[in-house]
Amino acid sequence: MMVLQSIALFILLAASSAFSPATMVDSQMAQKLKEASTIFQETFENTQPTCIAVAPGRVNLIGEHVDYTGGFVLPFAIDYSTVVVGTGCVKSDRGPSTIRFVSSNNPQDVATIELDLQSKPPTKVDWKTYVAGTVFQYLDDLPAGHSLDVTFCICGDVPLGSGLSSSASLEVSVARFLEEILGNNAFSKCRDEDPAKIRALRCQKAENEWAQSPCGLMDQYISSAGQEGSLLLIDFTSLDYHLTRMAPTNEPVLVVANSNVQHAIGSGEYPVRVKQCKIATEALQKINSKISSLRDATMKDVEAAKEKMDPISFLRAKHVVTENERTLKAKNALEDGDWKLVGELMNASHASMRDDYEVSCEEIDILVEIAQKHPGVYGSRLTGGGFGGCTVTLVDKSQASALIDTLKKEYKERTGKECFCFETNAAKGAHCLPVDILKEIS
Repeated sequence: MMVLQSIALFILLAASSAFSPATMVDSQMAQKLKEASTIFQETFENTQPTCIAVAPGRVNLIGEHVDYTGGFVLPFAIDYSTVVVGTGCVKSDRGPSTIRFVSSNNPQDVATIELDLQSKPPTKVDWKTYVAGTVFQYLDDLPAGHSLDVTFCICGDVPLGSGLSSSASLEVSVARFLEEILGNNAFSKCRDEDPAKIRALRCQKAENEWAQSPCGLMDQYISSAGQEGSLLLIDFTSLDYHLTRMAPTNEPVLVVANSNVQHAIGSGEYPVRVKQCKIATEALQKINSKISSLRDATMKDVEAAKEKMDPISFLRAKHVVTENERTLKAKNALEDGDWKLVGELMNASHASMRDDYEVSCEEIDILVEIAQKHPGVYGSRLTGGGFGGCTVTLVDKSQASALIDTLKKEYKERTGKECFCFETNAAKGAHCLPVDILKEIS
């Protein structure tokens, strides 16, 4: 009996150790959590964190610049993410909600913002505007006569301006944190809706209306709804999504390369592309009244309407229509394990973004060219909004390390710039972690 009791105790202790909070995160996440927790407690003395929220950045495999025209995209969440560590409560108080927060990027800059339902976006936008805009979207969840009082620290490792959605990661992590503080009040007026979808829509609205950036919904959606091990085929007409897993046979890997050419999505060419798509849609409607967005058009429609649109709008429409076709084919090819076809579709997507949508740049084209010539590479393309940022490459696992070395070496030789590369897998979307984890990683 004593032997059996000892064995049982050993098993219990082993299980307890195996499933302790610290085993839930890798060293990369542990470092962010430790930094955020330390800054939080140093900045807001005598305040203990009670909540941890996480939201990832993203890479889009294919389906670029089609989300704002009702199209199909195929992104996945990555391990680079933003964490929010803090505390808060819902108060029985008719005054404004109070938000105190700090970022690990500048711990000396402590922000205090008061918001109510009548608050307006500021005229000058900075990173704090993204936070304030996100909080504003949740104020309507509060019961009448109540307000929020939240205090938190933000820490992230999604490279800024890289096309990996650092802004969406920030917005969604703050949103997930707020939901935890709000408890049963969260989504109080839309309980029948998918929380991941509503969260994404709220964060997009924050970026559109508060940060004055006319982004589509893809970045917020995948950061909110991403699932470990799966890409998401998102339909931006219905806003439904379908999990897409790569066939397990001779499964290749995905390598991301950062050009270190930063872009600013809220200015310059991005709003111009949105306007050009609208012009193309209006021309298409003159030859087919059933077309409500470019998602509804075929290349036959585009060709038929060519004379009714300017040459630039024609090219934009051509990209969107063919990109939707490529994305649907890529989804099926991934599930079938047809890596050659996936690669061909990625290469064609990049050519379309470079020539028809004109959102690439010299440095990105160099990275794609280097990758496409490398042994074991199936396909490579620009990922994200463009005008800089990153590339994504589908490559045989045995060649991934050599590819990364080649990209770094040849890119530096041809541009004089460093190229940060990493191999990645589909990670988990927005979620919370047990606060006890902070004790175990300290």
